[in-house]
Amino acid sequence: MHDILEVIKNTESLYNSNTAMSVLKDYERVIDELDLYVYENWKNGELAVGPNIDRHWVSCTFMWPLKEMPDPMGGKRLLDYGCKVNYKKSHILVPRKIRTPDDIRPMSKKGKLDRLPIWMVEVRMPKKLIADIWGGYQKNLDAQLDPIKPLVPKAQETQPADEAMGGTEAPAPEEAGGEAPGGTI
Repeated sequence: MHDILEVIKNTESLYNSNTAMSVLKDYERVIDELDLYVYENWKNGELAVGPNIDRHWVSCTFMWPLKEMPDPMGGKRLLDYGCKVNYKKSHILVPRKIRTPDDIRPMSKKGKLDRLPIWMVEVRMPKKLIADIWGGYQKNLDAQLDPIKPLVPKAQETQPADEAMGGTEAPAPEEAGGEAPGGTI
């Protein structure tokens, strides 16, 4: 059984740690690149525990209301990439909204605690998968930022074949006074 206060403390610790937030963003990038959000209810999950960083694994546990179970086919997709997925039914304690005096805990001004049924899904992801997706993302980002370098070398540069010919090159058709191949432009 979990407490909503634990979930809030976990989220607060994420904001206080740049490393944990960075790992969580990389973790989410993998989930996004593997198109997990296409499967029903996967986008509605809430982080409950994690990220827990081990030597070779990063694990996070997400929660959903019991009636909104994430599609197991999404979990199967993660299995294809070496992730480990565990589904478990559990409960979470949530304070009740105070509407009547019966909603207040005795000897307190706080609302009574209700047990809500939830699905807990733990996803253990290999660090290698996170690094591979990050590398592809970085390569794609670099390709967008840097202009494509010319594939044809500049005319001033000499090539080994030019040096072997002694530096004599045949003039281009336009320079020789003839037409370019394929007619005039």
